[in-house]
Amino acid sequence: LTYAELNERANRLARTLRAEGVEPDQPVGILVQRSLDMIVGIYAILKAGGAYVPIDPEYPADRIHFMLEDSGAKLVLTQSHLAEQASRSFNGHVLVLDRHEQDGKEIYHEDGSNLKPLAGPRHVAYVIYTSGSTGKPKGVMVEHHSVLNRILWMHDRYGLSAEDTILQKTAFTFDVSVWELFWWSLVGSKVSLLSVGGEKNPEDIVDTIARDGVSTMHFVPAMLHAFLEYVEQQPREVMQAKLGTLRHVFASGEALPPQHVARFQRLVSSLAGAKLINLYGPTEATVDVSYFDCEPDEEYGVIPIGKPIQNIRLYIVKEGTEQLQPIGVAGELCISGVGVARGYLNRPELTAEKFVTDPFAGGEAGYERMYRTGDLARWMPDGNIEYLGRIDHQVKIRGYRIELGEVESQLLQVESVREAVVVARADETGQKQMVAYYVAGQEMGASELRSELGRELPSYMVPSYFVQLEQMPLSPNGKIDRKALPAPEGSLQTGTDYAEPRTAQERALVAVWQSVLGLQTVGILDNFFDLGGDSIKAIQIASRAFQAGYKLDMKDLFQYPTVEALAPHMHEVSRMADQGEVSGETALL
Repeated sequence: LTYAELNERANRLARTLRAEGVEPDQPVGILVQRSLDMIVGIYAILKAGGAYVPIDPEYPADRIHFMLEDSGAKLVLTQSHLAEQASRSFNGHVLVLDRHEQDGKEIYHEDGSNLKPLAGPRHVAYVIYTSGSTGKPKGVMVEHHSVLNRILWMHDRYGLSAEDTILQKTAFTFDVSVWELFWWSLVGSKVSLLSVGGEKNPEDIVDTIARDGVSTMHFVPAMLHAFLEYVEQQPREVMQAKLGTLRHVFASGEALPPQHVARFQRLVSSLAGAKLINLYGPTEATVDVSYFDCEPDEEYGVIPIGKPIQNIRLYIVKEGTEQLQPIGVAGELCISGVGVARGYLNRPELTAEKFVTDPFAGGEAGYERMYRTGDLARWMPDGNIEYLGRIDHQVKIRGYRIELGEVESQLLQVESVREAVVVARADETGQKQMVAYYVAGQEMGASELRSELGRELPSYMVPSYFVQLEQMPLSPNGKIDRKALPAPEGSLQTGTDYAEPRTAQERALVAVWQSVLGLQTVGILDNFFDLGGDSIKAIQIASRAFQAGYKLDMKDLFQYPTVEALAPHMHEVSRMADQGEVSGETALL
């Protein structure tokens, strides 16, 4: 789409939305996959004056229904292949974006000229739902002026030109997508929409960077790890040609390990001169509030979250007080400034608890409110901030913020489960994995529990490991002793008897699974996902299988999740002879 085509199409749809009653501060649901329809729909909602509520079609039906009902949306935008799903989850009006007319009416108004703006700086631009400790997600209301401050800071510091291309690869239900959706449009740059599901596929990402000349993009650290592992397996000259346009790569969503930075400098910066920038910020403070530029020639023992962006103030206070902590002393990180969201939709008590009066503002305009993040941090002597983790039971996994209490609540809804504790454990790469420990009235395997939870929770909230215990370990005061919970690798409830490998392919695959999953024993009947496998680990399986001399299609791993079933679908390759063919054709997902 050209700018003129996008503008006209969004204007025509916006007029239809206004005729449907859309006005400032009114949420409008948008349930779509990544597409031009997604871009047109979001821009039209904003042009009409409304606030967009992004909803992932992959979410369970009950979660979609709750978000639409809780937001108060009277209208949902969707696509033809999702229309039936949208109608099942929503009682209001469903508008299908890729149809010209519906119910005898034109979906796109004949007038494509610009509309007179209705929404102002203090109206809501979007409502993004995050995990909630009560067992239900909560909607964060972010206003236009907060979004503009965030994007304009990014442009002032890392400016785009008409020659640049942003890769839109982040799910639009995750707030990092906000700058991917809008930054380019301010300055005449381009945006490239990654294929649906491509965010889990390093080969697809690399090919898209090469095809569209991508210069600016984002990774959650867990996916950056998988991306770098893929790059390292390819011929250097091929990667130099494909990644040569990269200028800025941003990382956020979870802690950025120093080893990822060193690997990026060696594999990507050295090829293209691209810079890696670490960002930090909760949804409640409009995407990001601090930044740290990773210098190419520096060696880091820890990667700070950096210094505040423009019009943001960061405080570190003693937990439970308003006492500022000195340099080097840990405390709760609090955020003040124009990035602070309006609050939680329909959650006045929680809003009052988390969004408080800024005691340090001194009446200065724009700094009256402060958000208490629940994150632990400390000032470093050089003026940067070091992130130290969470105060409560909330975690960040692959960029998604998850309340462990919400997962525990759903686990306790499963019949026979009497007690449940969910914790986050770091693997050998420093990435966190959720582990569910449970006491049940009968033997229950991981497959059964994963299926039960998948009916209520999005896939990223389903634990990687399930460990059944006879009883929970208790501390002397009678509370559950989380430190005494066993490591999951030796206690997995797969419900499958051990069967040893019989062929060379099965032995190679077992060795790869043991290496990636960190297990001492894997049987050929064990299910990859019951052993803690996920899409990130699946990428590593394909990469290490290739190192071992086997070509593996990622779609086969999802279709045949046991060694016995998968082994016949692997093909031997000669890495020296077939390097180019394999790197060009392997479908990772």
